[in-house]
Amino acid sequence: MLTQETLARFDREIAKYPAEQKQSAVMACLTLAQIEKGWLAKETIAFVADYLDIPAIAAEEVATFYNMYNLKPVGKYKLAVCTCIPCALSGGRDAAAYLAERLGISIGETTADGRFTLVESECQGACGDAPVALVNNHKMRSFLTPDKLDQLLEELK
Repeated sequence: MLTQETLARFDREIAKYPAEQKQSAVMACLTLAQIEKGWLAKETIAFVADYLDIPAIAAEEVATFYNMYNLKPVGKYKLAVCTCIPCALSGGRDAAAYLAERLGISIGETTADGRFTLVESECQGACGDAPVALVNNHKMRSFLTPDKLDQLLEELK
């Protein structure tokens, strides 16, 4: 189900914990599986759980709790705009609406060409830089304005 390279990376993560606590590597292993597959199908989550000797529901609870895990296919670029209170008060909801309009999709959808998925996110811990967005769970953009959002979309084309 996953490549030998990914499984070797699982083993490196598991080795960071005492043998009887290898389930502690669940977040890292789910992340690695998602990097390989692009998203986490129920079968992939179950595979990770089996690899860690935990019930599938335990891994699924983690995957469904954190919004960094994609439970359905996403575009090449997942744009996660924070709309929690500090970002909302600084224009986070406006930024999300602007992106939705520019991309021609609603929040939670992917563009027809498969390039962009737009989602709302919970707090990203950068309230002082509000409003913020994450690109593919790794690159943060701060102080979002229409001009900065246009620039971001242009960079990702």
